[in-house]
Amino acid sequence: MAIFIAMLGSALFTYASLSSFKWKSKITPTVVKHCQADETVSSLLAQNPSLSPEEASIKLFGKKEKTGQPSSEADHELSPASAQDLKQALSCGRWGPTQPGELFLRVYHDVLCCLDADPLSGVVSPALIGTHGSIPLSVIAPLVDLVRHMSNVIVRARREVLFASCSWSPSDAVDLISDALKELSRRAGVRGDRVVVKIIFDKAGVKQFVNNHQKVPVEVYSGEKINLPHPDEIPNLDLEVSSLHVPLLGTLHAKFMVVDREIGIVESNNMENNANVEMMTHLEGPVVDSLYDSFLVTWHDALDPPLPTHNSPAALGGFSTWNEPSFQRLFASNDQHVHPDQADAREQQAIVQDGNEAKKHLAPHNPGDPHYDDTIAAEIARVQAMYSPRPGESRVSAINRHLNDTSKSNAEPTGPEPEPGTEFTPYIAHPKEDIPMALVPRRPHGSPNNADAFVPQNEAFLSCIRNAKQSIFIQTPNLNSHHLLPALAAAVRRGVDITYYVCLGYNDAGEMMPGQGGINEAFAAKLYKELSLQERTLLHVHWYTAKDQSKPIHHQFSQRACHVKLLIADSRVGIQGSGNQDTQSWYHSQEINVMIDSEATCRKWREGIERNQNTLTYGRGSPEDGVWRDDQGHEAEGATKPSAPPVSWVKGAVGMAKKLQAKGGF
Repeated sequence: MAIFIAMLGSALFTYASLSSFKWKSKITPTVVKHCQADETVSSLLAQNPSLSPEEASIKLFGKKEKTGQPSSEADHELSPASAQDLKQALSCGRWGPTQPGELFLRVYHDVLCCLDADPLSGVVSPALIGTHGSIPLSVIAPLVDLVRHMSNVIVRARREVLFASCSWSPSDAVDLISDALKELSRRAGVRGDRVVVKIIFDKAGVKQFVNNHQKVPVEVYSGEKINLPHPDEIPNLDLEVSSLHVPLLGTLHAKFMVVDREIGIVESNNMENNANVEMMTHLEGPVVDSLYDSFLVTWHDALDPPLPTHNSPAALGGFSTWNEPSFQRLFASNDQHVHPDQADAREQQAIVQDGNEAKKHLAPHNPGDPHYDDTIAAEIARVQAMYSPRPGESRVSAINRHLNDTSKSNAEPTGPEPEPGTEFTPYIAHPKEDIPMALVPRRPHGSPNNADAFVPQNEAFLSCIRNAKQSIFIQTPNLNSHHLLPALAAAVRRGVDITYYVCLGYNDAGEMMPGQGGINEAFAAKLYKELSLQERTLLHVHWYTAKDQSKPIHHQFSQRACHVKLLIADSRVGIQGSGNQDTQSWYHSQEINVMIDSEATCRKWREGIERNQNTLTYGRGSPEDGVWRDDQGHEAEGATKPSAPPVSWVKGAVGMAKKLQAKGGF
């Protein structure tokens, strides 16, 4: 009941607060100074490892009392940045040999406009927001397949592992990480050295009202509810575990990992068992320094022992997956003049063929029975083998088997046999490319209001939408932030083609609570009502349909769901990370997202999205209200009917109570 009342207050407070806030539409001299500074939180800790990240932050930016930064209701109508504004934005990043395009710079400019009131509203030192790097690997797959890669990266660590997540509960995912930590300790012992490991996740409790950051005792993190190794099991690791939550609603929802300050991973997944398909990017180059800095800001407290890489920034270079001959061979071609589109298709098809061969001799990398690989190329072959048909098994049956295994379900396949060249390929290798990037996170905001809207993540999303000229693609579990309705409608009226994929029934109970955005069906219906019949032809709402299915499955059945968070503007600027397009992610949770400027990478992301699900073909919603219906006009089994307050609030309260009673809560 207390949460219900708090959320009701949120709904009433939001609109009053929006009208009183004076938002910035220009990059201020103070922000320019911060962006061009040599000192960052991580550089101060390199000079004095005894400092805590909090102390370094205060020294650089002062102590900020966060009260929330509302955004203008008319921000979709903001005047575009001038040529001089873009030149100033360009001077505020460290782009190396790359050259950001106009759309990327416009978005980056708008992100920097958020920093005047709080330079750390993006949870990273401003000088490290605009950067560059490479993405050798993306993963679009069930949760456990993402964690398989993370576990391989962990065992290859030589100095340190920094890991942030949200929900953490006993699961195949946690078992894979625990196995990897034990193997990492064994390897460190063989080398005669030690590895520092820091893990932080969200945990709401009474103690967080006193101190948002709480150390997790050994007896707790090694117990059955968290299931990490006891120090006796990992004698060559210095493991420290912490939790973060800003009451009431400021969840640590960011999910990322930094290993040896050489590899960064930004993912969508929690550490739990579920039916989700997720997305991850493996990052290298100077962008890893940005992720490292963001982890320090998130950790907040003193680091004991100090991190071994505090004086070894990734910007110094030296490490690249592209130095591995096995990875280079993924792109080898006798024809050096093949069009990139054809090369992409050939690479993924070669991965399928490698997987078919690998299944004959490669055991799966499973929790409790790990089989680690030394290279990404070897990982790709091993994981692809799990999707390959067994003797007498069809391709769709093989996919169904794997999705059932990872979701702990028994859904029957209803989808068609994938055509050759359209098989499920979870690991996506990218050609060598150094590209402009920017971190666009947000800090946690615990107060029960939706006031904290003017933050880097939200401005990145909105700026992509208001500056796109051709198309916007979004995939997210829920899309219902009230700022998105006018922004998307305005984009359609400019002639921008809008496509978004959402999940049927994902957290419907929570979305019906006061102050939240409502269920996906209700938001889609509102958006269609805003548009004329002609304008509606540019809006395409789809409902996640798994690769082995011919129709969406409601989330309540825990069989198939999608937790990918991705936005692509004009087929070249992409934002991937932990941030959903819902009220919780927009106004409360700490999130982390990476924005890139690469047509080639965005093309491969979109290809992977379409290849690894059937949403485009079978998930299309009605052009009248966006709701999915079958050929007979029936909605999906279990679909929630939109209802107005207070009925929706009562439904939400009942649903949330049921979730709290379930194992693990919500």
